[in-house]
Amino acid sequence: MYFFRKMIAVLLGSILIGTGVNFFLVPHQLIEGGMIGIGLLANYYLGLSPGVVVMCASLPIYLLIFLIDRPLFYHSFHGMLLSSFFIDFLSPLREYNPLAVPASAILGGGLIGSGVGWMLGYGTNTGGTDLLAQFLARRYEIPVALLIFLIDGVIVGCSFELAGPYKFVYSLVTIAAVAISTHLVCRFVQNSYYAPYQIIGPLGKGSASLWRK
Repeated sequence: MYFFRKMIAVLLGSILIGTGVNFFLVPHQLIEGGMIGIGLLANYYLGLSPGVVVMCASLPIYLLIFLIDRPLFYHSFHGMLLSSFFIDFLSPLREYNPLAVPASAILGGGLIGSGVGWMLGYGTNTGGTDLLAQFLARRYEIPVALLIFLIDGVIVGCSFELAGPYKFVYSLVTIAAVAISTHLVCRFVQNSYYAPYQIIGPLGKGSASLWRK
């Protein structure tokens, strides 16, 4: 039963992420953090497929995790594959967003964070920097959603010159929405279902001890 719930969580999370990216962020060229942000930058300025970029850029981190934390690798790899697939598969949604930039930043970040949070609650993730954050959270007293927020901020900050001040500000709004919704959805998963990685939220003290094997 748990395995079935986990597969549903991965599928639902991947669809939410793909919808948030394509329907809300891409039409306004907003930037998210992590590997998704790198994929979006590659799409905006090089015309590359963001899902393929996310997958390729995540592989070195997956190789590292495979060598030092094999159970985490096995829990996570399918999440990266499915989320990368839906980021590209749902690209037709880019043609239909009627919303302004502020609403798109908040709603897009909320959808992406909900997808990430749902997946993290079941011990999987979208790969890349989310995987790195999950690995660090299992070993140190730094909650995973906070780590994701900090990494996202660094990536968005590095894109300031490319994005310009207006899109940069609303990209920060996006990653804040991602962090908040990640925390809330993880708490929901933690309180509602059995999951081996129980506390994922950015505010829970002592969370890392529950992640250690």
